[in-house]
This record gives sequence, C-alpha cells and structure tokens, in this order.
Amino acid sequence: MAIAPVVFAAGVATALGLRWLGTRSGVTGADIARPLPGDELVAAPALIVDRAAVLPAPAAEVWPWLVQLGKERAWWYLPAPLERLIWKRDKRGARLILPELQGLEVGDRVPDWGPGAPLFEVATLDPPHALVYHSMRQRSRGWTWPEPPDPLPTDALALSWALILDDLEEGRSRLHIRMRAAWGKGSISPWLSALGGLVDYLTIVVLFAGLKERLRVRGGGSLEPSPPVAGA
Repeated sequence: MAIAPVVFAAGVATALGLRWLGTRSGVTGADIARPLPGDELVAAPALIVDRAAVLPAPAAEVWPWLVQLGKERAWWYLPAPLERLIWKRDKRGARLILPELQGLEVGDRVPDWGPGAPLFEVATLDPPHALVYHSMRQRSRGWTWPEPPDPLPTDALALSWALILDDLEEGRSRLHIRMRAAWGKGSISPWLSALGGLVDYLTIVVLFAGLKERLRVRGGGSLEPSPPVAGA
C-alpha cells in the first residue's frame, strides 16, 4: 500500500476539519443561515464564525453573566482548574453576579483584548435574549476607533460580536455566538482566517465550559471567592 496518498488524504481531511472548526461548532445549517441581530453591522464580512452551546439555566439566569463579561469587568469565564493554572487571582473571571456591572447601555464602550487599546461598543441590548457588540480597530491609531469610520480605512478591522440566548425546555437555554469580521482592504487572507478561527474556537470552548460551571452553582453560591474586579 502506497503511504504517500494516505498521508496526503489524511492531511487534506485534517485541513478541512480545522477549517470547519475555525468557523463553526455546535451549530446546524439552520443556525448558520439564521439572521441574527448585529448582522447588519458588518455587511460584507470576510469571516463569519458561529458557535453554540446548551446551558443548564434559563436565559434570564444566564443574561447577567453575559452583561458583566469582559476585560476590566468580570473578565473571561474559564473552568476553575484552568484558571488556577494560568491566571493570577486578580485576572480570574468573576464567580458571582456583580450588581455594579449590570448597568450596561447601548453606546457604552468596554475594553477588549488584543494589541493596542481596542474597544467594543454596545450596539444592541435586548434582555435576556440579545447582546451585540460592534468594534472598529485601526492599526495606525493604536487599534482604536478610526476617525472617520466610514469608509473603513484600509488598515482597519470591523467586527460584530452577537450573543443570542434562546430558552429551551427543562429550564435550559442555548447561547449562539456569532462573530463577523472584515478588513478595510476588503478581505482577510485564508491563512489569517483559519488561524483566527482556531484561536476563536479555543477561546469560546473554554468560555462555554466556564459559564456552565458557574451556572451550576445556584443561589448566589460560588466555587471560590470572586476576585476583585479592576475598575468596578
């Protein structure tokens, strides 16, 4: 049996699998075709990523966790073992609902991770079902919002990030996260898209796991004391 064709076929299958994983996980064809709030913010995306997970709580209980999510807010939700392994206490995600972070409003801007000083702006706030962020990041301005933003400068990135909650039976809900991205140059290279999609997959997988872990602790309990939140 010739080894080369088998290796080639395995490589192609792996590449296709990674490309698939980079743009979707936990979703169906109907999910991908479904219009979501925020789709209009990046009208001609070069990259669309859809991910979803079923959560062990109704949308009304999940919503406050989404509202407070973010850098210099409740941070990112990771499972406890992973958090203890990689983060100092002041960088670990909150394990309680923080009332002081629940006053999010349309137009508010919150810091995001990445080079420079990128910001997300709240574009849609429809409790407890839709939270949509919009972001524009220009490299020559330290990855801050371009001036003017329209037309999109050639060295800028436009993003939308939609978090959509749907109630299910038995007190559960489903969280569908969609990211749409476009460069001012009109396209993102396939390699950059694939790499960004895989990073997104790993990021969202641990978010889903950390969120499920927190939701299983009901009645205001916590797995450990919540660390102080910078800026709160």
